[in-house]
Amino acid sequence: MSLFDWFADRRKGQYVGNIKREPEEGDGLWSKCPECGLVVYLKDLRLNANVCAGCDYHHRIDSAERIALIVDPDSFQPLNVDLSPMDPLEFRDRRAYADRLRESQAATGLNDGVVTGLCQVDGILIGLAVMDFRFMGGSMGSVVGEKITRLVEECTSRKLPLLIVCASGGARMQEGMLSLMQMAKISGALERHREAELLYLPLLTHPTTGGVTASFAMLGDLILAEPKALIGFAGRRVIEQTLREKLPNNFQTAEYLQDHGFVDAIVPRTQLRSTLASLLRLHGSKSLKSVGA
Repeated sequence: MSLFDWFADRRKGQYVGNIKREPEEGDGLWSKCPECGLVVYLKDLRLNANVCAGCDYHHRIDSAERIALIVDPDSFQPLNVDLSPMDPLEFRDRRAYADRLRESQAATGLNDGVVTGLCQVDGILIGLAVMDFRFMGGSMGSVVGEKITRLVEECTSRKLPLLIVCASGGARMQEGMLSLMQMAKISGALERHREAELLYLPLLTHPTTGGVTASFAMLGDLILAEPKALIGFAGRRVIEQTLREKLPNNFQTAEYLQDHGFVDAIVPRTQLRSTLASLLRLHGSKSLKSVGA
């Protein structure tokens, strides 16, 4: 008898007892908080905007959930939904870029990593772009840049405030320089929006990094962030190796950046819609109902 068989025979004879199985997210009923370990009913978690009731941990949500959380019911009008990414460089690493695109499109139901459109927040008409981290890490390719730029230009021409919800790993390396060009394109459109004296609010969610942070995420009139969101350009290890010093544990969190003047306000997700409505009214935006009256 081999040593492996001997151990297998011993395990068969051991009494294990009643094993209490913890609820798992896979059963579709429960969710376990990765921060505090609290197990909650999935419906209750969604009713609380996917925020843990025990520790206020903000679970990651997709673009559809984000839009439903922000906008007035049935008010979202999508723009440029038919724009789809190409593979101009015929890029291939371990897999072809074209295959990665098809896989992400099938998994998310999106053409690319951002959803843009016009909507109402408490009756106030605004432009809204929501990045979706599920699509190749929310990376910024040509279509992401084009859709956001078109939205900014639409808001400028219609004199509308603008909200961009950022969630990205940065530029999309599979598109090379074409991806990096989107930083300048979006920034130029935002400058024309600013010259028209219109309000632009970026909301930085977990994570907001790379070229997105280096461009439109930090160009807002008021920069908002969700609690404990990871926000930065380069990674912690790269910065530590460059500076040759240990960084604080909370480095690149929304709270750290607020303390150092990079973020203006940290807004819990459960208070987001009311906060946005207040900021829009402070800037002079009016509800369509009041304008019609």
